[in-house]
Amino acid sequence: MSGTFVGMPAFPEAAHEAVADRTLRANLRHATHTIRDKRARAVTELDDWAELREAGKRIKDHTLRHLDTYLVRLEEAVVRAGGTVHWAVDADEANRIVTRLVQETGEREVVKVKSMATQEIGLNEALEEAGIRAYETDLAELIVQLGKDRPSHILVPAIHRNRGEIRAIFEKEMADWGRPAPEGLADTPAELAEAARLHLREKFLRAKVGVSGANFMVAETGTLVVLESEGNGRMCLTLPETLISVVGIEKIVPTWRDLEVFLQTLPRSSTAERMNPYTSTWTGTSDSDGPRTFHLVLLDNGRTDTLADEVGRQALRCIRCSACLNVCPVYERAGGHAYGSVYPGPIGAILSPQLRGMGSEIDQSLPYASSLCGACYEVCPVAIDIPEVLVHLRERVAEGGEVVRNGARITVRPAKGHAAERAAMRAAAWAFGRPGVLRTGQRLASRSRRLHPRRLPGPGKAWGASRDLPEVPAESFRDWWQRTQGGLSGQGGLSGQDGETGKGEVK
Repeated sequence: MSGTFVGMPAFPEAAHEAVADRTLRANLRHATHTIRDKRARAVTELDDWAELREAGKRIKDHTLRHLDTYLVRLEEAVVRAGGTVHWAVDADEANRIVTRLVQETGEREVVKVKSMATQEIGLNEALEEAGIRAYETDLAELIVQLGKDRPSHILVPAIHRNRGEIRAIFEKEMADWGRPAPEGLADTPAELAEAARLHLREKFLRAKVGVSGANFMVAETGTLVVLESEGNGRMCLTLPETLISVVGIEKIVPTWRDLEVFLQTLPRSSTAERMNPYTSTWTGTSDSDGPRTFHLVLLDNGRTDTLADEVGRQALRCIRCSACLNVCPVYERAGGHAYGSVYPGPIGAILSPQLRGMGSEIDQSLPYASSLCGACYEVCPVAIDIPEVLVHLRERVAEGGEVVRNGARITVRPAKGHAAERAAMRAAAWAFGRPGVLRTGQRLASRSRRLHPRRLPGPGKAWGASRDLPEVPAESFRDWWQRTQGGLSGQGGLSGQDGETGKGEVK
């Protein structure tokens, strides 16, 4: 994966700065609460939502287990349909392939469908270095591009901007990219959308090359699928003479029938719609309709390394719905930029460190960017147990161990600054494995509880900077259970007649 955003600090530092921005927090709170409430209503319309969720999980897991077979099947089908398939091991190779394909057309500009994969590899920047200008056509991506900004959400990249900020960006920047913003532009959604539509229309009609990603690829037929809400994707996929699609290898599904599940769960989880306004599919090329030339760039970029991790590989199930971001209390307060990746929020906290490796401070900090509340797992339409993967990656940060990087198994050393954490976890494991020691420790903690500090000293000081230590109860659960026979007798038990231990009957 391409590097983190230039100059990006570790998550705690970036988040500390973000939470001080009141405008940012207000924008995020309003947007995420609106989306999550709409999603909750849309999901309850389906009586079989739990079954669909389980089906999506099983389809993805089956595909990942047999990824080599289905990728070969996909390539054969795409070639039969008139397309050309390219394999890219990393971001640099993918960028070279796309740049060369555009240069071979003789064009110096492309129109783009919203694509996480092309953001992941930094394609726009690579094309710009080669003298090729890429125009984002999704409204939110256009806002980010014109504002010289970075995306902060998977589904709504400009979620951190309000309408007043968007109007100012349009008035200042549109003229440098093409048609200027209308005079007297207001900040109503209708006027802002119309300004974007007029600005982009000339690019749709002029562009000879389109670049896209895909939500799904069907191995059975070589078909690619894009779901979107604005219609800009349909324009980019049908009007240009050449179409280049950059897609992560995990986006594959075996058959058309498998799409049935995801075409129900993805719209409801992302935009809270029963179905997307635009669902575009294309299979190779046709002489009578659409682009005359089609190239599919299959992107690895750390995905096979992630696949080698039995716990972490479930992150590759992700269908980029962004539901986990909208319920995450950490994302709501810190925003997407703090994650230093095009994949923010809970899914970014487990996906980015696996795709990029954990050599940087920010990737070492991302597994800790969570309260482990589990809300992300509850809403995930493919049942990715994000808290499980977060704990798994925290162990890797603190303990080191064997990982696969660039196809080779290597041993990584523990990250710096985690010695106290390692010592605490090892002490806890030793105590939990010895019931007598654990019982003695609990009793000592209870009897000395009046002497306990409100904040942790030494290495625990950072943890306690925003937390008070919980009070130790006067009696441990183990002792209470033994004294009251599990609550069946004695003080506080079910009989509880006179408060005397062991007297009275269960009634």
